[in-house]
Amino acid sequence: MDYLGIDLSCAIGSLKDGNFPPKDCLLPLISKLLGYAIVAASTTVKLPQILKIVNHKSVRGLSLIAFELEVVGYTIALAYCLHNGLPFSAYGELVFLLIQALILVAVIYYYSKPVGITTWIRALLYCAVAPTILAGQIDPILFEALYASQHAIFFFARVPQIWKNFSNKSTGELSFLTCSMNVAGSLVRVFTSLQEKAPTMVLLGSVLGIATNGAVLSQIILYWNSQVPKEKKAE
Repeated sequence: MDYLGIDLSCAIGSLKDGNFPPKDCLLPLISKLLGYAIVAASTTVKLPQILKIVNHKSVRGLSLIAFELEVVGYTIALAYCLHNGLPFSAYGELVFLLIQALILVAVIYYYSKPVGITTWIRALLYCAVAPTILAGQIDPILFEALYASQHAIFFFARVPQIWKNFSNKSTGELSFLTCSMNVAGSLVRVFTSLQEKAPTMVLLGSVLGIATNGAVLSQIILYWNSQVPKEKKAE
């Protein structure tokens, strides 16, 4: 019995015989279910952050370059998973995370008026290059190098925000719910990556996500009652 790529025959067969499903049967099933759960949760993971900015009409304490780098990282990660033929349950959340990350950056641009010329250049450069990467129309060796670099991209996407939080002793408009979901998603993705036998670089990305998102989440908790100094736009 196969449903959405999930083989239920082993577990159902064991239960019918009055036995608890064995480890080799249960772990892959749990991995698939968790994988699809992450995909489902990812459809709204950045919504709290977007709504917080819109409701407050403010991007106080947010690092623009951090969110831009996040978009780049999601683009590379999604392209790599697509062209390595991984099952959708192993990477599906990247589709929704990329869409939401693009919307989030657009919202930050809107509330960061006036947006500088260098910001527009970065945006146009992304629009020109992203379709080629997502289509996989680049040299395989370069593709591997890009994917290896996306871990550094995600790391450096967090560093400006972590530093800004530390400097301000406040996390401004960062959403606790979004950061919490990011940490939880990275934790679950480590398990599913091991079960799906995903490439080592995919697993490394999830581990790095736990560390960096965990750092931001800890700052939100630490500076919970602090107020960030007012500023006109995100940097």
